[in-house]
Amino acid sequence: MTRKTYEAKNATVSGPYSHAVDAGDYVYFSGQTAKNTPTATDMSGDIQAQTHQCFANLFDVLEASGLTRDDVVKVNVYLTSMKHFAAMNEVYKTQFSEPYPARTCVAVLELPLEAEVEIEMIAKRS
Repeated sequence: MTRKTYEAKNATVSGPYSHAVDAGDYVYFSGQTAKNTPTATDMSGDIQAQTHQCFANLFDVLEASGLTRDDVVKVNVYLTSMKHFAAMNEVYKTQFSEPYPARTCVAVLELPLEAEVEIEMIAKRS
């Protein structure tokens, strides 16, 4: 089997992985941080700006796969502290329309590239 992957011009990788892998009906999107972009700036302490950039990166990959945000069925959010939860949610709720995708949000000790939020998604082809 040949693995079909998608890459976006405006997102970078920070390790040996693809931006997204096509699994037939589902496309699995690797986690993105605000620093996974060629023009990354230091957004330390600004969880809303970081969350916006995570989604910008993810939606670039989503577009490369021929899907839209309406095709997203599951989102996983990783925060370095739950004190960021409310600020992340303020941005999150503007990225999708109701009914929202299923979601998990967990706090982790740390993230790659010293990010404070990382977001990954799963989308389903119609």
